[in-house]
Amino acid sequence: MSSIPEMLYTVAVWAAPILFAITLHEAAHGWVANRLGDPTAKRLGRITINPIKHIDPVGTVVVPLFLAMVSPFVMGWAKPVPVEPRYFKSPLLDMALVAVAGPVSNFFMACIWAMFIKLAHMSLEYSQLLTFLTEMGRNGIIINIVLMVLNLLPIPPLDGGRVMAGILPPNLALPFMQIERFGMMIILLLLLSGLLGKILWPIVQHFVGIIGFIFGL
Repeated sequence: MSSIPEMLYTVAVWAAPILFAITLHEAAHGWVANRLGDPTAKRLGRITINPIKHIDPVGTVVVPLFLAMVSPFVMGWAKPVPVEPRYFKSPLLDMALVAVAGPVSNFFMACIWAMFIKLAHMSLEYSQLLTFLTEMGRNGIIINIVLMVLNLLPIPPLDGGRVMAGILPPNLALPFMQIERFGMMIILLLLLSGLLGKILWPIVQHFVGIIGFIFGL
């Protein structure tokens, strides 16, 4: 462990992974929405990797850092990118494509962190700096895979809920989306009961293992 006090060290190895994971997740939503005809996110400057444009003080900073210090399960959120379905040719399907862009971006970001670890080990001798960068990279893989798997749960307003609405027949999709007003309550109950971790963690470990195998970590 570094000579930096433990809390500051924890913040240091988690801050960049969390900020990049959440920022690129939201920017990906905005980019795909713009490609599909909705200029709202672009007009508001949300298609950017500048974290200031996406940060929610509680969801992006306080909650994930607190969980990183007290729990093996880390989650967080940013300010949602505004999307206007009226611009889309196929509103439900296009919303599903916008939604899935976030989790896909997290998978690619996890791969980038894996390459970051490989490059660090190729470039540096064993040192506290290498240990620090390796831990940061591993946290980057974990937080991105957690966000990917969490957001693919078919519970509105999570991305998986919007994907589900996009593939359901319209007569089922609209009633399904009514669950959204209870969605965060459902997620919080799952988290507090411990069920969320039991559901997600085996899937997270599976994907982390796949990335480790691909990149030889």
